[in-house]
Amino acid sequence: MQTTWDLTPLYPSIESEAFLADLSAVQSSIQEMTAWSRTSFQGPDPTTDLCTYLTFCKETGSRFFRLKSYCNLLLSTDGLATAPGAALEKLEQLEALFAPIDTAAKAFLATVPDLDGLCKNQPLLLEHRFFLSQLQEEGRHLLSSQEETLYATLRSTGVLSFVKLWENTTAALEPVVNGKALPLAEVRNLAYHPDGALRKAAYEAEIAALQTAALSSAAALNAIKGETITLCHLRRYESPLAMTLIQSRLDGEVLSAMRQAMASARPAFRRYFKAKSKALGNKGALPFWDLFAPIGEENQTFPYAEAQDYVVKQFSTFSKALGDYARYAFDHRWVDALPKKGKRGGAFCENLHPIGESRVLTNFSGTFNDVLTLAHELGHGYHGACLKEESFLNSDYPMPIAETASTFCEILVKQAALATATPAQALSILESDVSDMAQILVDIDSRFLFEDGVFRARKNGPLSVEQLNDLMLSAQKETYGDGLSTYHPLMWVVKPHYYDADYHYYNFPYAYGLLFAQGLYGLYQQEKEAFPDRYRAMLSLTGKANLKDVAASMGIDITKPDFWHLSVSQCLQTVEQCTKALEAYQK
Repeated sequence: MQTTWDLTPLYPSIESEAFLADLSAVQSSIQEMTAWSRTSFQGPDPTTDLCTYLTFCKETGSRFFRLKSYCNLLLSTDGLATAPGAALEKLEQLEALFAPIDTAAKAFLATVPDLDGLCKNQPLLLEHRFFLSQLQEEGRHLLSSQEETLYATLRSTGVLSFVKLWENTTAALEPVVNGKALPLAEVRNLAYHPDGALRKAAYEAEIAALQTAALSSAAALNAIKGETITLCHLRRYESPLAMTLIQSRLDGEVLSAMRQAMASARPAFRRYFKAKSKALGNKGALPFWDLFAPIGEENQTFPYAEAQDYVVKQFSTFSKALGDYARYAFDHRWVDALPKKGKRGGAFCENLHPIGESRVLTNFSGTFNDVLTLAHELGHGYHGACLKEESFLNSDYPMPIAETASTFCEILVKQAALATATPAQALSILESDVSDMAQILVDIDSRFLFEDGVFRARKNGPLSVEQLNDLMLSAQKETYGDGLSTYHPLMWVVKPHYYDADYHYYNFPYAYGLLFAQGLYGLYQQEKEAFPDRYRAMLSLTGKANLKDVAASMGIDITKPDFWHLSVSQCLQTVEQCTKALEAYQK
């Protein structure tokens, strides 16, 4: 059975005629539009220029996205590959040339007092009304055209080089567990192993390996966050968080209400951690290496082929469309499943709108948690499929809603598994579910606190490895409290979201995804027949609406704290059930 993905629908290779032709077409289009931008929006009818710009974004932007995605996907499974790395660097240099073109359109839109009036009787503009409103907001935070071009030009040899430094450094790590060197992703997977001694050995090996990468990772993190602080100041954003909220189409009040609801759950999770620790035979609170330890009868081990069938079956109970989507993805090799040297850790899904497909990366080891990861990432892919018929410019949705379809698919699989499980299996599934909830409602908040602390402290200068470790420990202790006996001070080295130069605070979106998905699942329970079509329609809206309006399409008001507390309370019912079962558990 094939366990690697097929990227040929994108391009046969970096050296292929198709790749080189698209690269040449992008270069020519950018050159033509750069000349256009010098005299654009100066005539009596600016709508013509705006239509020209939108056509460029749809066609050249889509082609550029296809090229860059291909290179990134190649590098995600072989971080040290030279050909895609060189091609990606060339693309990043090309990306800088978009700056004067985008600046011309954004600067014009920032001066438009009546966007609806401008779009009237213009089908292309009306179709992209929301996209234009986003550009208009960005236009209010522009630097001068020369400054924007300079920044974009320097970026590929500046901050993006630090991103590559972190990627290459961590991709090459091979922690030594019990005398055997293993890929970092494989070592991290051992956190789910039933052997407690092996879990501890893997944790200690991971810490030792991450210490060797900490100095270069700190340099990268300081560069990325330092640039963001400077850029936010120059662009007149109140803070990096304020900028992120605008990009996320989310109000600060909603984030605050959601985080307050999350904080209210901490005492219940701390009781759960202590109950799990006792069930594992520990004295005192839970060691960090036991956070993901399986409880009770070990969950069924899933060969990859069996995991595929299981996901398809459970998806199909929700809707034929969702089940068919998963089956098609597996049959057409959209998934790169297994860990290997040079492959990045974790999991992700890349929605490839230009070809109407997706690609999923996992580090599958056969646990039920890995099955859930497959479901999660395919949920992302299904979200992309729901946007397949939308314009490329209406297919980009913000981070928080990005984690909704994925989390919803996880819930479907968990609930289906519980419905057919034996009592011993049910305990394992239930405990795994609560373990995942803890990651989102407790650990994710520690990541938010850490990143927020980094941004605050970085204003005063670069942070040392020791300072970053202290910030990580402080954040973990605030959220986990006395539920843990040990922590993970180097977690900042291994989490890729901290090193994304384009997105910051990629932590709270997971909490939004879980809690919003919980609310959606409650609706699904009430109206199972009508819900799948309404759900699909909601997902198709996510590229051209703010989150408040997306939620309102399902009758949900995310501006009300009551919604978040209700979703948290639904999670806590499961936490309490699990805690009682753990307290009664005899190993």
